[in-house]
Amino acid sequence: MTHSSLPPLLDRLLATLFVLAVSVPLLGTLAGVGGDAVLEDNRDAAPWPVAPRDLASITAWPDAFTKYFADHVAFRTHLVRWQARLRVELLRTSPTPDVLLGHEGWLFYGTDGAVEDYTAVQPFSTVELEVWRRTLQHTQDWLDRQGIAYVFVIAPDKHWIYPDHMPGGLNRRDGTSRVDQLVQHLQARSTVRVVDVREPLRAARRDARVYHRTDTHWNDLGALVAYQQVMDRIGPSLGLRSRTREQFELRVVQRSGLDLARSLGLRGVLVEDDLQLEPRGGRHARVVEPANPSQGLMDARVVTEGPAEGPRALIFRDSFASAMIPFLSEHFSRAVYVWQNNFDPALVAGERPAVVIQEWVGRHLFTATPYDGVAALEPSAQQ
Repeated sequence: MTHSSLPPLLDRLLATLFVLAVSVPLLGTLAGVGGDAVLEDNRDAAPWPVAPRDLASITAWPDAFTKYFADHVAFRTHLVRWQARLRVELLRTSPTPDVLLGHEGWLFYGTDGAVEDYTAVQPFSTVELEVWRRTLQHTQDWLDRQGIAYVFVIAPDKHWIYPDHMPGGLNRRDGTSRVDQLVQHLQARSTVRVVDVREPLRAARRDARVYHRTDTHWNDLGALVAYQQVMDRIGPSLGLRSRTREQFELRVVQRSGLDLARSLGLRGVLVEDDLQLEPRGGRHARVVEPANPSQGLMDARVVTEGPAEGPRALIFRDSFASAMIPFLSEHFSRAVYVWQNNFDPALVAGERPAVVIQEWVGRHLFTATPYDGVAALEPSAQQ
């Protein structure tokens, strides 16, 4: 028989604290206090499961109830935040594999192909590069025949612009990344107008921070650089010129709850200076769809209207293009931003744009392959 080495009073105190730690959230949940309607990952809490009516719903009910209880347990936000702070601030470990803890408070995305992109563990094969070249060349040729300008943009992940802030222990393969391979292959074997903004962003970081510290995306300063590079490629053919940095006023706003901080459960704890750019002459373009756009324009479809004399634009994009929307929209009478990487000829036919921009974030070169919409429309394009 073993005996506790703790003094009896301390032993009882620890036991009491343990019982309180377990029972208080349960009692609070039963009393209907301390629950959350919106969780740290910005989703609605799971609803109370419907009453089972057949064998399938009876079988599914326990799992649905578990999800409901996990989302509605009393003081959930506080408990999640306390354990996250303990792990991040004291133990220096991330509570989720989705977020990497970098140096000096920098956070990096750890999923969706980001780590594979950084370590360059699996380069493109020759066949894969040819699929990319053929797909993008078909897209550009099809648009050229209709007199529509086209540009393919690769948005670099934060780890390519700030590798010095990445955590140690990630073994990087010697050689080129998939972004390097694709850009070099397109430049050598195609006429595709590709925009690689990595070097301009690296140059810009010498003067100011161009990415958020607690978010995976670039800030306004980084988005401005990318926008300028895009306009430099398409602007001359359309009679357009990008705005310069001097035409914007810098505004510093403290923000918390950016995407990586939120993923850690540290909304309201991790705060950073958001470097925002406001045009000195005001904004002229406005969002007409959706009626109530989300903060940061993270909507599946965004439509803007700008100067009546401007051309029309269609942009296939992911989340990185959201910060570019306020800059690009100032030049176009109508700009439609569709949250999908792949090109869709049907949307072009419906919108009749003067320019098509196709944007991919670099890490998606590991998690997705391009769909050749032109080849599906015109089988002869497969040749």
